[in-house]
Amino acid sequence: MIKGLTITPPVLGRISIGRVIQKDGKRLPAKDDQFTITSQVQNKDGWVNHPLDEKLRENNNGKLRQIPVRMLFNDPELNLRAEYTLFDRQTGRPLCVGDGEHCQRRTNKGVEQLPCPSPDRCPLAQGGACKPYGRLYVNLSEDDELGTFIFRTTGFNSIRTLAARLSYFAAVSGNKLSCLPLQLTLRGKSTTQSYRTPIYFVDLTLREGVTLKDAVQNAQAIDRELSAHGFDQAALEVAAKQGYVNSCFEVDADDMADVVEEFYPMEMNQDHSNSNGKQGGIQNGSQTAHDMRSIEQGLRQSVTAVS
Repeated sequence: MIKGLTITPPVLGRISIGRVIQKDGKRLPAKDDQFTITSQVQNKDGWVNHPLDEKLRENNNGKLRQIPVRMLFNDPELNLRAEYTLFDRQTGRPLCVGDGEHCQRRTNKGVEQLPCPSPDRCPLAQGGACKPYGRLYVNLSEDDELGTFIFRTTGFNSIRTLAARLSYFAAVSGNKLSCLPLQLTLRGKSTTQSYRTPIYFVDLTLREGVTLKDAVQNAQAIDRELSAHGFDQAALEVAAKQGYVNSCFEVDADDMADVVEEFYPMEMNQDHSNSNGKQGGIQNGSQTAHDMRSIEQGLRQSVTAVS
């Protein structure tokens, strides 16, 4: 086996609450008021919808705002991974990844271990250059019980809510998170930062009609049944943890363009057209200050009213 290879859950598709639109010759992220489930296949218009997308819409009157899911792991941190991340806007590769205490940063000397003061106090993160970057892995189909669909987000609301729900459900079920009948639920709210327009975030709840008491009781029974048939959940979690060891700078090459569009929407076209093929890096001096201001302006302009 290749040493240092990052092993993450097999991804069969993606779950998103937004899309990329063409406006004034630029590709910009647009918010949506529903989920979209896409496959691993792209065409000229973007990612092709997964067959599950249409199937689930039929049961939700065309608006996909709830998705039944199953967690692959009992450990919340194996299902949801989140770090502060500073991406290179040309290549989409992460330059600095931290947890608020420590970070790993790409420099001219290689990857260095440094303190992470969090984006509010980090000079490189000024102007919104560094954001929380979360990835939630969920199972949607019994056809492939170890395959997952990934929900990527840079929103504090989704990351904070998902982290809390996963921890709470794991606690009340006696660490039987993978046996609970859960669903992703889309919720909306308005804030001063969104200029009072609705913003949407993802929550994790029990499926409709299921009480917490019944869910916990059934989870215990399912866990006993799986163990009786030789299913080793503990070994699965150990394997997942070992696979994540080298995942600090892990990014799917197919997602790099999506990351750039999401993190630096207003800068993307200019950066790509001016790219000379060189790998981007952390900039310095007046250029860095200019870039930070541009990023901040782009983020403010990317807030879009949702119908």
